[in-house]
Amino acid sequence: MLKIFSVEQTRRADAFTIENEPIASIDLMERAAKQCFEWILEKLAGSSPAVYVFCGTGNNGGDGLAIARMFTAANYKVTVAIPQDASKFSKDFEANLLRLRATECGVVSLSESLTWIPQENDILVDALFGSGLSKPLKGEFEEVIKFINQSQGSVISIDIPSGLFADSPAEIKKSDVVKADYTLSFQLPKLAFFMPENDEFIGEWVVLPIGLLPQFIESEPCKSFYISGSDIRPLLKVRKKFSHKGTYGHALILAGSLGKTGAAVLSAKACLRSGAGLVTSHIPRCGYEIMQSSVPEVMVSIDPSFDECSRLPDLSPFNAIGAGPGFGSGDEARSMVKLIMQEVKVPLVLDADALNILAENKTWLAFVPAGSILTPHPKEFERLAGKTNDSFERLALLRDFCIRNKVYLVLKGAYTVTCTPTGNCFFNSTGNPGMATAGSGDVLTGILTGLLAQGYTQVEACLLGVYLHGLAGDLAALQLGEEAVMAGDIIENLGNAYKELYANVGKWQE
Repeated sequence: MLKIFSVEQTRRADAFTIENEPIASIDLMERAAKQCFEWILEKLAGSSPAVYVFCGTGNNGGDGLAIARMFTAANYKVTVAIPQDASKFSKDFEANLLRLRATECGVVSLSESLTWIPQENDILVDALFGSGLSKPLKGEFEEVIKFINQSQGSVISIDIPSGLFADSPAEIKKSDVVKADYTLSFQLPKLAFFMPENDEFIGEWVVLPIGLLPQFIESEPCKSFYISGSDIRPLLKVRKKFSHKGTYGHALILAGSLGKTGAAVLSAKACLRSGAGLVTSHIPRCGYEIMQSSVPEVMVSIDPSFDECSRLPDLSPFNAIGAGPGFGSGDEARSMVKLIMQEVKVPLVLDADALNILAENKTWLAFVPAGSILTPHPKEFERLAGKTNDSFERLALLRDFCIRNKVYLVLKGAYTVTCTPTGNCFFNSTGNPGMATAGSGDVLTGILTGLLAQGYTQVEACLLGVYLHGLAGDLAALQLGEEAVMAGDIIENLGNAYKELYANVGKWQE
């Protein structure tokens, strides 16, 4: 899995590599620039656009100068803009500027670049400021960024779009940030890439290896990680020839109410598709016929109440329990949620209405069994844990909430993040906007409950379940288009997601 380092950790990784490879800083910069050049060259796919490079005074600008030199050597039409204040040039910037001036590449001031007229197929390289930026931009840099954002052509930011901060929210006007089509990050992703408010600036991000020494990366403590298929494959349990349905656990889904039986159906069916050997759905009487006809493979426990669940069944047969989808919020449902938390002795997943009821009765958090999995979307998390001003603050609150309550929390979103009771956060790499549809969360609850029933640990169930859920959604979108994806399509593609995970281990590279 890829670690997500802070700016300070990345600087230390650079310094460690420079000292221990050993390699001169200018040569490490050359290696990084070459990776960017080759990636952009492959992206151009034989076209011959003009290349416009905007450089700052530091090492990010030095990267831009080296990239410009490489494009010039490849016979592209290249023009570079640099600041006029030479007193602020870094040592490696100055060295690369001397190398560039020995070529035929044109070099102008940043103010002169405002007269450029890039065309639609041209490339604009943003090398103004890297991830070290920690204060808002002023003066000519503001004007240059506005110019870049208003220009035609593809914008490629080196390291991070200029104007963004890597580890914290940027208290800036949106016009002060480069809106990149692509962001090329070195060795590891930045935390800023996973924040919703930064999406319009970052575009598609790519991690390029630049040979930072693995000894430092592997040994450096880290609390944030990016999960890919190569990390998930080793978690899968191999099925044995002489296994039977009891081998793979008995899951209980507590869900549904009058008008929301569909949530119970989706959760129970997803639970089965995730591989659970047996699934029982405890539902109010209003959903009995619907469940039996929709998912005949699921056993049904019928609650005495017609409208919503009011009584717990005997919990002794079950290996894992999922509760909350379509549960309702009446008095009986509220009593059930409290009772579930007090009585359950096996791994528990709480979702949807169970979380909303918990949010209305925050003192009940003390009853949530340690190691339980909570699966809120952002609004549910806000009701549960409190409001925040931005996504960085919300991530800090998420860590604190999980540590304080000793729970696992799956915060759903574009990069669904799983946080553990130790405060480690794992960002998922699968999924697409087509999954923003009714019932998608109910499906995830079923998957997680099914994996827990099969004997996966809580962290394994979260990482594998979230990844499979997103991968199934990706396969559904591939077949149907994002707009047409429904929650049931995610369930129907779970088998294909498993097959792809088994068959394509080698295609995921960290």
